[in-house]
Amino acid sequence: MKTVNIGIIGLGSISEYHLKPYGNNPHANIYAVCDLNEERAKTAAALYGAEKVYTDYRELLADEQIDGVSICTWNNTHAEISIAALNAGKHVLVEKPLCRTTEEAVKIQEAVEASGKLLQVGFVRRYDPNAQMLRAFADAGEFGEIYYAKASSIRRLGNPGGWFSDIERSGGGPLIDIGVHVIDLCWYMMGRPKVKSVTGNTYRKLGNRANIQNLSRYQAADYDAKKNDVEDLANALIRFENGASLMIEVSFTLHASKNESTVKLYGDKGGFEIDPEVMMTTEKNNTILNVHPQTDSAGFQFEKAFQNEIDHFVDCILTGNQPISPVEDGVEIMKILNAVYESAAQGKEIYL
Repeated sequence: MKTVNIGIIGLGSISEYHLKPYGNNPHANIYAVCDLNEERAKTAAALYGAEKVYTDYRELLADEQIDGVSICTWNNTHAEISIAALNAGKHVLVEKPLCRTTEEAVKIQEAVEASGKLLQVGFVRRYDPNAQMLRAFADAGEFGEIYYAKASSIRRLGNPGGWFSDIERSGGGPLIDIGVHVIDLCWYMMGRPKVKSVTGNTYRKLGNRANIQNLSRYQAADYDAKKNDVEDLANALIRFENGASLMIEVSFTLHASKNESTVKLYGDKGGFEIDPEVMMTTEKNNTILNVHPQTDSAGFQFEKAFQNEIDHFVDCILTGNQPISPVEDGVEIMKILNAVYESAAQGKEIYL
């Protein structure tokens, strides 16, 4: 098998989880890196052996040696760079969310279809070994019809600030940053049913709580306590055409006693939990059983999931197979996210 030349666009904190897996993949070569900060780009190039360093993504895309790119930039640039990359004949792995709006998402999909290149959305939770294991159980009918799911991703003090809390660059707060993960994971596990309607609420009550002492939290490199115009909390009820429903709640900051992450799904033959730990519930011989699969880790395997995601992207480039997180799924998730914000703003249920 040949080697795929990869360009990394954007070298912020998430890029590390692309660079390392590419470096581990025998069929990938980190050929070029690009960042507005030239020193940061040079440092990454030296560390991962990239031949080329760019500060303008357009120049990187003009390099004919590059087969595919990972886009690890601010959300407001995802559509622009993805479309430019596709038009330049590159395959694309773009970090979640796909973009900021449904309109942008549709334009990206059109570019994918016109270019004939593949685009993989960075829904990394799909690539976790436990998620794939449970998906196989679901495909085998172990849980029957999955008709209800609920997920929480609660941070009591976890607003990163910087571009994360700048709605122009991010497109939103916890819903579009961390909510996208659990919404997509549940939707994927439910078999990707067609969305019927969305009812959502958002709250802006606490801000970034920069005054809080004695508790540490992650802060973006461009953190500014004065800048915060995204929601603190979002919740939603998503209804599907097949009658199933999904309830979600996510926060950057909340007067909660602790951080909490739960993902639970229920079918007519059994149920399962993904977060905080994998567990399945079923009935055997008129008895309810809680089953704990024996795996390397009961929780989300962060680094393995990213490695699987990158390996899958490289394999799709080499084989021509479609990714398990294609552009079409990115568009559907953007429709859901935008509908939550629209519902919250209008105070009514939104029909898709």
